[in-house]
Amino acid sequence: MTGIEPFAISCVSGIALPIFQSVFETGGKFLGLMGKKLDDKTKQLIYTASGEYGKRYFKRHGILKALGMREAVPLESVYTAVQFLDEQQIRSFESIQNLEEAYRQANKRNFQQQDCQKQEGLKIANEKQYLMVLGQPGAGKSTFLRKTGLEALKGKKGEFKHNCIPVFIELKSFTSSQIDIEKLIVEEFSICGFPHSEQFIAKALEQGKLLILLDGLDEVPTVNTNEVIGKIQNFVDRYDKNRFIVSCRTAAYRNNFQRFTDVKLADFDNSQIEQFIGNWFQSEVDKQAGTAQKCWELLQKPEYAAAKELAHTPLLLTFLCLNYDRSQNFPNNRSVLYKKALRILLEEWAAEKRILRDEIYQGLSTELEESLLSEIAYTGFETDKLFFSQREVVEEIKTFLAGNLNAPKHLDGEAVLKAIAVQQGILVERAEDVYSFSHLTLQEYLTAQYIADNNLIEPLVTGHFGDRRWREVFLLVAGLVRAKNGADDLLLLMEKEAQKYINRPKLQGLLQWADAATEGSEGDLKPVGKRAGAIANAIAITDAHAIANIYANGISVIYDDIYINAEANLMTIFYAKSIANANANAIVFTNANTITNADTIADAIKLAQEFEKIKIFHEVNFTQLISQLEELQQQLPDADQPKQIHLAFLDRLLDTWCHALHINPEIIKLSEEEAEALGDYLFANYLMIQCKEAAVRISAKTWEEIESRMLVVPENSTI
Repeated sequence: MTGIEPFAISCVSGIALPIFQSVFETGGKFLGLMGKKLDDKTKQLIYTASGEYGKRYFKRHGILKALGMREAVPLESVYTAVQFLDEQQIRSFESIQNLEEAYRQANKRNFQQQDCQKQEGLKIANEKQYLMVLGQPGAGKSTFLRKTGLEALKGKKGEFKHNCIPVFIELKSFTSSQIDIEKLIVEEFSICGFPHSEQFIAKALEQGKLLILLDGLDEVPTVNTNEVIGKIQNFVDRYDKNRFIVSCRTAAYRNNFQRFTDVKLADFDNSQIEQFIGNWFQSEVDKQAGTAQKCWELLQKPEYAAAKELAHTPLLLTFLCLNYDRSQNFPNNRSVLYKKALRILLEEWAAEKRILRDEIYQGLSTELEESLLSEIAYTGFETDKLFFSQREVVEEIKTFLAGNLNAPKHLDGEAVLKAIAVQQGILVERAEDVYSFSHLTLQEYLTAQYIADNNLIEPLVTGHFGDRRWREVFLLVAGLVRAKNGADDLLLLMEKEAQKYINRPKLQGLLQWADAATEGSEGDLKPVGKRAGAIANAIAITDAHAIANIYANGISVIYDDIYINAEANLMTIFYAKSIANANANAIVFTNANTITNADTIADAIKLAQEFEKIKIFHEVNFTQLISQLEELQQQLPDADQPKQIHLAFLDRLLDTWCHALHINPEIIKLSEEEAEALGDYLFANYLMIQCKEAAVRISAKTWEEIESRMLVVPENSTI
């Protein structure tokens, strides 16, 4: 038993019995049954066939097994309710410039507009008699149609509110010119044991008692497409009392069905991703281990933002869950993860669905196509472009094909672009004749692949090291270079470039102080971790002073340098603490990045207690410092005191800290440029640590030497 049979017996037989009775009453003369009523034997046949129909539907369309899953799972156990975008979101005529601006303003790793209206999928299916469901490959189109059929089979217990029997037809099976939709439907019922199937289906279609689910219009072989579309249109016109849902990839759809309401599957949002992960990891073992929560929390971390972007597509979220299930983690070398995701879109998904690749691909191997896509990705990323005109992409394809000895020369650039968009969805038409990669993550991976393949590591470092937009590319390149000394060369170039940020007296003074103040201390951190912790401490002090100054002076100075520095310092402290934590055996610094103004003294005391525990300073008496801070706390000015008194108090607080840490207060009073340069320097060093973690092959000796020089003024430095 699958569990669906009792519902199916009730639903299908409840619809079928009256239809059979009407067949007997009005059409039975052809069967020798004119005027007769259904006997118990025939009724039992219908009940049995109804249960068989439900069981057969479940076995064919109610289970999920994809991407190498070891065993199938019930579709409903992992199904996550989908949402639709309206027609306005399907057809856009925005310019490239507007799309670029909208994406950057949204500050999200997702191309879907943030303010678009979305509606629940089954709600729309209930409202619309004729529905065209569009979406990218792996967006969940087939799954939605299958789920809608399951809900229809549940009758009044289900969420589909129309009294219909679902019939699921895979359009990829229409491989010949002899296409008879009604005959296919008859066969679905005949094979389950329904008596007089032809007459039953003819009457059911006439009365509008079927929900006809036509899956994969884009999967019809190209030579048959026009004929299939014509057959479907004629069938819908002839039997227009029934309900129809058709699915098609967005890029393949050409507005062929005038009766139909077009909707597009929206990307999964955070709540849907979390729900899907919760549904996926629901075994007793996973529930006890909290696997779903751990997986979700990992994807929430900033370093996994690119992986999480893939999770907005159900197919790739399935892939991520399968990967997490194997090791309870995601690999440090993210290039392995993204390469697999790319291959799923390039070839594996079509192979699993048994879709014949278009003849356009004859001679264009997966490796050649990957090389072509990497060139398109790099060209765009290098020029800070995420969106491309159709003309630009077609020209790049033509140039690639013409310049590559092993590339087929008979292919047309526009046909190749269309095939990539329709069959794989790696390039997506975002507006009229405007394309982008389906995921920023894939563009970053392909850009990194192009850099690794063409030995462009030095231009990468000298041209883009300080650009946060290129962070993911650096990490991917580190994981892609396989040659001996490949990652070593990358890290040495990064180290050299990073030193350019500290060619300022105050910053060098800060580094020299951090090195001297922590050298030989007993704390359980590596020397670089201690130096990073000391810098975080110093910046936290001055940041507290800066923020407090803002409030003391009032909102009128909010755009002063002091405010800008305070903002910049937040990220500086974050990177410093991240470096320290990366060089410790455990997390030694919390996520608190600064001392807040609201309770300056209390926060200062907490900070002192935190540093007393980790013992990274060798000549600081924290017991005495905490005592001095507690004395200051008793002298905190009242809120109604003049601002000069508050500022004088803050100066005393800063002096107390600096005296205890043996640091000149002037060293940590940074200008806007200095604060920004320090932030860039710490970001660069943290990125080096992350690249080391992502690298496949790196010399232990090289890294040991780099680490010893990290956050230290170079010996040959001249200002």
